[in-house]
Amino acid sequence: MTYPDSQPDVAAHHEPSWRAGLKDSIPPLFGIGAWGLVVGVAMVKSGLTVMQALGMTLVVFAGSAQLASLPLIAAAAPVWVIFLTAVVVNLRFVIFSALMAPHFAKLPLVRRFLLGYGSGDLTTALFLQRFPSETPEVGKVSYLRGLVYPNWLAWQAGSIAGIFLGSAVPAEWGLGFAGTLAIVCITVPMVATRPALAGALVAGVTAVLAHALPYKLGLLAAVIIGMFTAMLVEGQIERRKAANV
Repeated sequence: MTYPDSQPDVAAHHEPSWRAGLKDSIPPLFGIGAWGLVVGVAMVKSGLTVMQALGMTLVVFAGSAQLASLPLIAAAAPVWVIFLTAVVVNLRFVIFSALMAPHFAKLPLVRRFLLGYGSGDLTTALFLQRFPSETPEVGKVSYLRGLVYPNWLAWQAGSIAGIFLGSAVPAEWGLGFAGTLAIVCITVPMVATRPALAGALVAGVTAVLAHALPYKLGLLAAVIIGMFTAMLVEGQIERRKAANV
């Protein structure tokens, strides 16, 4: 069996799938750019230089991991703590990768890395909604590119604008709180299920009780314990459903 998208997409920018990806990517672009703006401001207000912030937004390209690591960087926490916190916060991408891998398993490794770098929560969700089956189909790569390119550009434009804005405004404006407020605004709508609510509540309680730990390790503990709580609650719900079938 040949894999259609394993061949070079010579006309990727002109295929219907490419245009469909662009069309589907447009509605959330303003929100992505605004989120990037907030993260850009937060990076500079946390003590990073403009060049450090630019490097972080281009290399890391993960708003939640960036915001989670900023307080640790500001507190001069050990590198391993910062790195582990970012990894834990981004563990969801392991699941995303497992879901996306069958669709692109035949592509060269470099192309898979590039597509993986540019793929995020939204692009993964939109792709899997359009292509729920792992069956090889023409246009999968083109569609994902149509999603990834505008998403990446909107994020970087917003983040870079925030970096230069944050470096230009007075420190007393307190824009460093913008990142915290933004992450709260994004998290609250996501707590719509019992597992997510249980995980969020346990994580919040853990963070308060463990706030005195050095190097902000209370935050890391809260993330890990909250994540496992959500998994346990979800497992119990699934077992109850299976028992009632």
